[in-house]
Amino acid sequence: MTRLLATLAIAVLASAPLAAQPARAPAPEAAMPPVALQAPYEPQLLRLSEIIGALHYLRTLCQGPEEGAWRREMQSLLDAEAAGGERRERLVQAFNRGYGGFEQTHRTCTPAARVATRRYVTEARRIVADLTSRYGN
Repeated sequence: MTRLLATLAIAVLASAPLAAQPARAPAPEAAMPPVALQAPYEPQLLRLSEIIGALHYLRTLCQGPEEGAWRREMQSLLDAEAAGGERRERLVQAFNRGYGGFEQTHRTCTPAARVATRRYVTEARRIVADLTSRYGN
């Protein structure tokens, strides 16, 4: 977890975009495993995945294509935290939700898209710092 958080911290600070994952229908809330079976930082990882998806779309929209830095970071997160199964699916769906939410409403880079990008970068930094301080060894 520590190496992953360090990698994510660097990626968030760099603020490069991520390539979209294949579109999938969102999982119903009932598909979530019982809280006792989840990692204590599960909600933060889901939110971080959603932010990465949103940033991918917004950064690509406003700055053009990139070389897959966010895709590699998301893949690292998936490999470290969810090699397969429902947990991986939830993280991918969170990414897709973040990406798709902005894809539906923004076709060009606007001042609002730039503000959203800055806010998401700030939130992602806060989440990574919190995860690192609480769960990093």
